[in-house]
Amino acid sequence: MPTALPDHSVPGPGPTPRRGPAASSATGRPPLRAKGAATAAARITALTICQAALLIGSGLLITGPARHIWPLTAEDRVNEGFAHSRTHALNTATSWGSEAGNTLTIVVITLAACAVLVLGPALPRWREAVFLAVSVSLQALVFLAITSAVDRHRPEVHRLDSSPPTSSYTSGHTGAATALYGGLAVLVLTRTRRLSRPWRIVVTVLLLLIPLVVGTSRLYRGMHHPTDVAGGMVNGALSLLIVGWSVLSADASPARPPRDAVAAAEARPTTQPVPGTTVVIVNPVSTSDSDRDRLRAVLERHGHAAPRFAETTVDDPGGGQAARAVADGAALVVVCGGDGTVRAVADALAGTGVPLAVAPNGTGNLLARNLGLPLDAARALDAALGGTVRAVDLGRIEGDGLPATHFCAMSGAGLDAALIERTSARAKSALGWPAYALGSLGALRARRTQVTLRLDGGEPQRHSARMVVIANVGHLQGGASLAPDATPDDGLLHVALLDPHGVRGWVGALADVLRGPSGHPRPGGLETYPCRQVELVLSSSQPREIDGDPVAAGRRLTARVVPGALGILLPEREG
Repeated sequence: MPTALPDHSVPGPGPTPRRGPAASSATGRPPLRAKGAATAAARITALTICQAALLIGSGLLITGPARHIWPLTAEDRVNEGFAHSRTHALNTATSWGSEAGNTLTIVVITLAACAVLVLGPALPRWREAVFLAVSVSLQALVFLAITSAVDRHRPEVHRLDSSPPTSSYTSGHTGAATALYGGLAVLVLTRTRRLSRPWRIVVTVLLLLIPLVVGTSRLYRGMHHPTDVAGGMVNGALSLLIVGWSVLSADASPARPPRDAVAAAEARPTTQPVPGTTVVIVNPVSTSDSDRDRLRAVLERHGHAAPRFAETTVDDPGGGQAARAVADGAALVVVCGGDGTVRAVADALAGTGVPLAVAPNGTGNLLARNLGLPLDAARALDAALGGTVRAVDLGRIEGDGLPATHFCAMSGAGLDAALIERTSARAKSALGWPAYALGSLGALRARRTQVTLRLDGGEPQRHSARMVVIANVGHLQGGASLAPDATPDDGLLHVALLDPHGVRGWVGALADVLRGPSGHPRPGGLETYPCRQVELVLSSSQPREIDGDPVAAGRRLTARVVPGALGILLPEREG
């Protein structure tokens, strides 16, 4: 768990229930529901046809009109260069490298990884297993279609391996390695919480290097032209993108639990009934009927009988529902949605003493990530209900044209707000948090602005910046961080400034965000300033955001920390 929360915890709404072997069926991540599976299958089929057509067309171009055009005319020299540089040691090393993409190796590792995902955790990771298995299978099907349509001879050099009866284009070893090891890298980076952030990055990089090793080995051993290897990588990468979009994204709805599964969850031994009303506030856009069934089953198993569900609306994203729950005497409020929904509910609950349980079901889920909660709504709720209520901080922010409100994770102005503003709801629904990478293509052109900071009432500090973020928590998606030292209970806010110049500056800034600022600050790199209160004035009106939701552009923001403002149910700390 990434944060050490305070010792002033109080007993939660109920003790940890006894768990039986059937528990995973009610709260684990199930396969896609029937309707969602049909939609996903149709999407995968349509996009796979496009993928095959693209690669077949490229292959026919390479072997036809473009074969006399540079750089294709230089491919033979590349293969000859590898052949002339062979040594016994490199022959042995590339034999192992090639073996990493061999069909038997790929099949064995894929089956083993899927078995671990389904049988290893207490709650099976069905979607992750489906993602990996379908990605590997899909690239193989496309590979067979390509080799049937494109007839390309292998390089005219001595080949160190026997030639398969397939076309040289594309490299099947490289495509399979890209799909398998790239898929594992995606899962390690985005779905693994047992490894610390630096270790996740290290493992991800090592996994992504394997397809490069396989491709280089195939070139060295005379089995493929460079464009064959490049085509294999594109084939594997497109398979990952298509299946990830259809299976791992937010709109790939989890399966509705069958009636007997829900009945079994209700029939299992529960804790003693918990007094008081439990209100579950859900965002209907991201929360399906099956999600509600799973949340209800988890709540009732923990002794929260007959929970009452309330939906957010465009006009009331959660604050009104939470205020009514408090007025009606609710003993616990559960929020199921993204960071915007969580923020609206937390704003209404701040200072009331009514505890909150977070069931993340959005794109970023920054608060849940920083609290160490699972990113599946039902699993997160199950873990929280077995824990205790702990006090966490909130930020209180206002500005020109912005009424005062609380925020849970981060607020800011400039590049990050422009990125959020440019990312469509459709892209977020389809791709999840990687959709922000698409929004960044336009947002990166945002101009820098002059920023005047006043920290804790001190002297004004003047900076230039492309982005200013006021953080209550530090960690982002994908192992990145804007404020590595920030925790949600440290009684501080952390102001992060970023102002990269040129390509080298952007590379340095990206390194700072991924691995933390270096001991020797670089111009335009990540700078962080801890404080209890901050006032910032921008030289020009800039896009602004609060907990991932765009708000009106402006020039001023004032924020202060509200220590221990909200009680959140969190799992017990290990050790």
